[in-house]
Amino acid sequence: MHPLITGLTQAVVDTAVPLALAATEDAPDTSGLADFLRGFFGPLFLVIVSVVAIFFLFTREITRFAQFIILAIFIGIVFYVPGIIEVTARAIAQAMGVSTE
Repeated sequence: MHPLITGLTQAVVDTAVPLALAATEDAPDTSGLADFLRGFFGPLFLVIVSVVAIFFLFTREITRFAQFIILAIFIGIVFYVPGIIEVTARAIAQAMGVSTE
């Protein structure tokens, strides 16, 4: 094997191993991260949905308004009820006869 490639490989390993060990030893505490992000982006999501919905109503695009509201409700359910994805996936798997244990 070419000495440059061998040296480069060794340099990458020498750099990556301490980084990987440091990441496992001093991992940040992310226990409240999901709640923080939900609390931060939740009101922002509602404001954006409200502005777009009002725009569709003022331009009298009722079909687009209805489509947007249905999509916004679906995204809001997924956003505000995070366990719904797991419950839905388990229900679909059980309906297909797949063991979920």
